[in-house]
Formats: sequence, C-alpha cells, structure tokens
Amino acid sequence: MENEDGIKKVANLMKGANLCTLSTYDGNKIISRPMGLQQVAFDGDLWFFTYEKSNKVSEINAYPHVNLSFENSGSWVSLSGTATVLKDFEKAEELWNPFLKAWFPEGLDTEGLTLLKVAADSAEYWDAQFPKAIQLLGMVKAAVTGTKAEGAENETVTFDKSSN
Repeated sequence: MENEDGIKKVANLMKGANLCTLSTYDGNKIISRPMGLQQVAFDGDLWFFTYEKSNKVSEINAYPHVNLSFENSGSWVSLSGTATVLKDFEKAEELWNPFLKAWFPEGLDTEGLTLLKVAADSAEYWDAQFPKAIQLLGMVKAAVTGTKAEGAENETVTFDKSSN
C-alpha cells in the first residue's frame, strides 16, 4: 500500500470516532485516559482541549511522545506521535463546539484552557472486513481447526514530516 493511501485509510478508519485513548509517560509508568477528539479533517495532526495544569500536560511537557488508540465500528487504530501544548486562541475558536462546555463551562474564556496538538509519526490499524458475528464465527472455526483466523487487514503507516 502506498503511503498516501495508508494515510487516507487511517483517516477513514478514525472518521466519526469521537473518543480515543491518550497514553502518556510520567517518567515511571504509562498512563491512559479518554479524550474527546475535535472533528477536523485529518492531515496528520489531531487536536484536543484540556486544562493547562492537568497531569497530562505536565507529562507531555517532559515526555512529548504519546500514543492514541481508536476503536470505530470494529476497526482499530493505534497512532504514535509527538504532542505539543499550545495556547492558540484562533485555533481554539476554530475547533470549539458547544458540547465542550460540559468540561469547560466558561467556554473559550475558561481559565487554563489550552490545546494539545498531536503530530502523527506512524499508525498501525486493524480493519475488520466482516461484521462482528462473522468475525466471531471465523475465530471459533480457526480455533477448532487449528488455522489462523482471517478477515482483518493489518498495516503500519508512517507519516512523512517533510510534507507537513
């Protein structure tokens, strides 16, 4: 698969996923937490709102390499990248939606509101090609017959930083 096709495939698998799991490193252990993904066209960057004084911001400032994992309609994406903490009011205005008031009650004027930008380095995906019931039957068949289960495409995609 060509790299451009792989990036399009990753974007398509993530499309419509509202939540993901962000994993950071605090110097001793890996920590994962759910994050609401801002819905913008995927160009290799992902955006999140958070509080400036959160643990995740401290972890990212010390160790910027992060992982994001998505599940969407039976397909999975594990994306590795570099996170940056940004105070960018224009970008925040562009990304803002009314549902964010549940976490940031003063809207864009919420004290400590900041953005996380994750620039993708690579992604690995597993795209299930059949409905879950058929996948389950395939796994049972493979277990009984001692063969490998089929029905999911698995690829790794790298992101070319020179084109961003």
